[in-house]
Amino acid sequence: MSSEVAGLNARFAVPGRVEFAQSPGGLTVARIADDQAEAVVSLSGGHVMSWQPRGERPVLWLSGHAKFAPGKSIRGGVPVCWPWFGPHGSEAGFPAHGFARTAPWAVERTEALPAGGTQLVLALQQPEAARAWWPHACSLECRIDAGRELRIELATRNLGDRAFAIGEALHTYFAVSDVRRTKILGLDGCGYIDKVDGGRRKRQSGPVVIGEEVDRVYLGTEAECAIEDPGFGRRIRIRKSGSRSTVVWNPWVAKAEKMGDFGPEGHLGMVCVESGNAADDVVAVAPGAQHVLAVAYSVEPLEAA
Repeated sequence: MSSEVAGLNARFAVPGRVEFAQSPGGLTVARIADDQAEAVVSLSGGHVMSWQPRGERPVLWLSGHAKFAPGKSIRGGVPVCWPWFGPHGSEAGFPAHGFARTAPWAVERTEALPAGGTQLVLALQQPEAARAWWPHACSLECRIDAGRELRIELATRNLGDRAFAIGEALHTYFAVSDVRRTKILGLDGCGYIDKVDGGRRKRQSGPVVIGEEVDRVYLGTEAECAIEDPGFGRRIRIRKSGSRSTVVWNPWVAKAEKMGDFGPEGHLGMVCVESGNAADDVVAVAPGAQHVLAVAYSVEPLEAA
């Protein structure tokens, strides 16, 4: 056991609920296991890698070909995109989706929740190199409540004397039986940017179905979404607040092959339904103010109303 892991366990382990360990690739992770669910969170990237309520299949998709190393993004789970989403607005050399998903995060606290489940709170440790990309005085905290429901809150606080604008998303990969048989509900009638079709503005009609590459930013929507998966016989519900954008993404065959960490037909077992603030929906944070992006994921049998 490394001295870092030993120190984390001495300060933050919760017997029978939370322990810290080193995973393959050298990542330090928090392992949560209680009577409601199991979850694994990497301190590199503040990244929820897995979440599985008791008696359920894994809800998050994590690629069997994912590469694990400090400072590298992880294919699957819940990457944190912050303080911009996608490519930087003016600097092509800045990292895509910001730097939070590859930066170290520090443990602030852990605790058993009164209603069941377990809480882990992390704080972003901004790398020195990132100050050239993001010269604003601010803090970023991620609160993860893992139980029968997975709730994640991303809180940005402006500690300076000037407002700044953030783009952000919880880039969540959901596990599905076969993405070609799923339907995503809740976006009917919403306008979106179709990034596969040159950024054209379009409007959704009916549920979202996927049979080819999809990369869409749905704008001005605070609606709950649901993924209906007849193969797994379940519905994944996605509730959110502090978010005006919903991103739906699946790379399909050619792009997944180029990425190299999806594996053969890996794209068929996942779909990203991301809650965030992107494009027209970036958020201005005033001096001394805080913005909170929150999501809550739950699972129910498909036949339930």
